Amino acid sequence: MMSNPQAPESARNAAQAALPWVVRLRYGIVAGEAAIVLGTYYAFQLDFPLLWTLAPLAVVLASNVWLGKTRDLCARFPDETLGAVFVLDTVCLTAMLGLTGGPNNPFSLLYLVQITLSAVALRKAWTRALGALATVSFGLLFFVHIPLAALQAHNSDNRLSPHLVGMWIAFVVGVALITFFTGKISDALRRREREVFELQEQVAKHERLGSLVTLAAGAAHELGTPLGTIAVVAKELERYASALSGSDSVLEDARLIRSEVERCRRILERMSVQGAEPMGEAARKILVADLLNEVVEQLPESQRTVVVVEVEDEGLAAVLPEQATLQSVAALLQNAIDANREQRPVIVRASGAGPELSISIRDRGHGMPESVLRRIAEPFFTTKEPGKGMGLGTFLVRTFAERLGGRLLFESTDGQGTVVTLLLPLGKDAHAAV
Repeated sequence: MMSNPQAPESARNAAQAALPWVVRLRYGIVAGEAAIVLGTYYAFQLDFPLLWTLAPLAVVLASNVWLGKTRDLCARFPDETLGAVFVLDTVCLTAMLGLTGGPNNPFSLLYLVQITLSAVALRKAWTRALGALATVSFGLLFFVHIPLAALQAHNSDNRLSPHLVGMWIAFVVGVALITFFTGKISDALRRREREVFELQEQVAKHERLGSLVTLAAGAAHELGTPLGTIAVVAKELERYASALSGSDSVLEDARLIRSEVERCRRILERMSVQGAEPMGEAARKILVADLLNEVVEQLPESQRTVVVVEVEDEGLAAVLPEQATLQSVAALLQNAIDANREQRPVIVRASGAGPELSISIRDRGHGMPESVLRRIAEPFFTTKEPGKGMGLGTFLVRTFAERLGGRLLFESTDGQGTVVTLLLPLGKDAHAAV
């Protein structure tokens, strides 16, 4: 039979989550049981050794104080610590029951509390051991106990006897303890599962980003040679066109090819130097207006005319990695321009919204349906035509924003356009002069 390697780790996590609640719960149990012992002793005038009955509760209380002072040890061995606590509680309960009527004491129901809690928080071996211990302990009470006459009969003079009242109280206490504790542990385990799931998602994102780093570095290396060849041919074509009369259009095309090749070279150089990971650069204070103007300057002349930049405060500055922020805004702006229709204005608006820098880009395109919005930031997902996009820009921008503690938000109305908002932390002294 194959064993599950994750089972011990899962049990350890459950014990770690349960231990703080067990400590709190035991304080409540000590207080509640002490109140019940004192109440039955004085209210029903039961004849049992009061101090000896309270002694096991003092042991439980002392062990709880010790647990609070040895948190590091408990954190290293949560399963063993919790198991030992349940064993001690079972032994102390047996001692109290033996002094107060033995098997006739209705509070013998509390044996089930320890077994139930162990089933929730510990491995099966601990639960079986506690079940066996409770069975043996309860059986021992049949032979070793101090009898109490008041607990021998259910009814006395047509009135409820202390035994029946005790049974009801024991049932209420047992149900309350089991319900409360199992609910708290379940909440803690669900919270931990969510944290693990979120961590797994982050690791998966980083792995995908790592693969993109390798892809970008390889592309930068491989594309250098063909781009160099294109540049040489474009230069020769420019010379040839300059020598011929009436070839102005050819000369203009050759110059355009050379400028675009040079642009590609700059992009590849940036990719190779920064390893396709500009987010690792050091943050510095930058003027938001200058950043947006630089983004627009990188666009081809034909695209600049539709971009309208609006900055709420010309002196607004932010402490950010400049190149990574510039490339992120440029990627979002290019997407908006590609989606825009009929040369309508694309509005780029920047403002300081509390502790965050808000950069929103609005286009007047066709918008996106809900099904596309749900997947818009997935890697290699794109709505563009084949050959016009790899579906990585938005994914990289969202990864960049999340690493800085920011967010990337989308609002879209089908047929009316899209607003994408990049929220980044401003940093300290955002409005100070750069």
